[in-house]
Amino acid sequence: MNSFVRALRTPELRAKILFTLGLIAIYRMGVFIPTPGFDPTNVAVCADQAMSAQGGGVLGMVNLFSGGALLQLSIFALGVMPYITASIIVQLLRVVIPRFEALHKEGSSGTQKLTQYTRYLTIGLAVLQSTTIITLVRSGNFFVGCNLELVPDQSIPALLVMVLTMTVGCIVIMWMGEMITERGIGNGMSLMMFTSIAASFPGAMGQIWNLQGWITFSLVILVALVIMVAVVFVEQSQRRVPVQYAKRMVGRRMYGGTSTYIPIKVNQAGVIPVIFASSILALPQMASSFGDPEAGWVQWVNEHLVMGISFSWIYAVVYVALIIFFAFFYVSITFNAEEIADNMKKYGGFIPNVRAGKPTEKYLQYVINRIQTPGAMYLAVISLIPLFALVYLGASQDFPLGGASLLIIVGVGLDTVKQIDAKLQQHHYEGILK
Repeated sequence: MNSFVRALRTPELRAKILFTLGLIAIYRMGVFIPTPGFDPTNVAVCADQAMSAQGGGVLGMVNLFSGGALLQLSIFALGVMPYITASIIVQLLRVVIPRFEALHKEGSSGTQKLTQYTRYLTIGLAVLQSTTIITLVRSGNFFVGCNLELVPDQSIPALLVMVLTMTVGCIVIMWMGEMITERGIGNGMSLMMFTSIAASFPGAMGQIWNLQGWITFSLVILVALVIMVAVVFVEQSQRRVPVQYAKRMVGRRMYGGTSTYIPIKVNQAGVIPVIFASSILALPQMASSFGDPEAGWVQWVNEHLVMGISFSWIYAVVYVALIIFFAFFYVSITFNAEEIADNMKKYGGFIPNVRAGKPTEKYLQYVINRIQTPGAMYLAVISLIPLFALVYLGASQDFPLGGASLLIIVGVGLDTVKQIDAKLQQHHYEGILK
């Protein structure tokens, strides 16, 4: 609290914080502005039915990340997911497309190019997703069981306006996120996800209070505090691999002779494996939504591979397996042991008792695999919390105290606090120098 007060007393930091809060407030206002072309009254009725039926179905996670904007079919219905998906795709394409890997190694200029590609891909995904959402709404598969008329005017111009509005809303969110990153505090897109998830907490807690009573509510709060402490502990945990740099002469100057370390986090993959696993498991339900409800395969998918209808051990086992697989897969792409070993060798660095070059690469690969094993299991356990909350508490499938939501809340919170603290230290040092 003292650090926050000092931050508000610092003019530059105060301006950054107020700028960030202002854009977040605009984002939250846009969540409640309906997209032109939908009947807002009927949409509100169908959304209430969907929430009371414990479903957003395949759209549950996206609705959580949009702060409820998706089920309200607002101008910000797509939320940050198109940008997040585009960022992940561009990052993964570095392995497949040599040009992308070359741009990544070029530094700031290459990063700007990759960012531009991410923006273009975001716009394409926004058009695709908005078209899919409007198609599902028109066919009646968006709000299953709600037969109210949601799109009164289904002419081509009206539908194009709806697609354009949702796409522009996504572009505005992307712009605001980049402005927060550039002129505010913290990562803009992460803070918007943080805000969207935090906005769902009162509704989720209120549902538990109304359905289960104050005893269960108090127990959930206590368990949530314990889980958050555990998540903070794991997210801050890291293995520090020591690195020693040999002394070398460059001209008349002596360089090197210093010691440092390579930090390897226990949860090196972050929340990405959970998002990947949820997206893969969303595909069967999306396919079943276009099938005959009486068909056998549709009923089997809805019973065993859909979260929110009933608890299924098949869903839980597949979910955990996908999370563990994507945790190792993503880390193998983002943590390049060969590149790190080559850079260390180039600048005279070595790990004590490990030879430079190939032995260093093998050692780093061994360490990351050993650290990632408990990290992947930790992700799987955290991600199973909403499933058990669904069984024992009757909570909705986008229960916020577990899975991707809890990891984002803690991760973004820690990162933002660190940035504010770094800015405060910077101003403190400037004051000493003056």
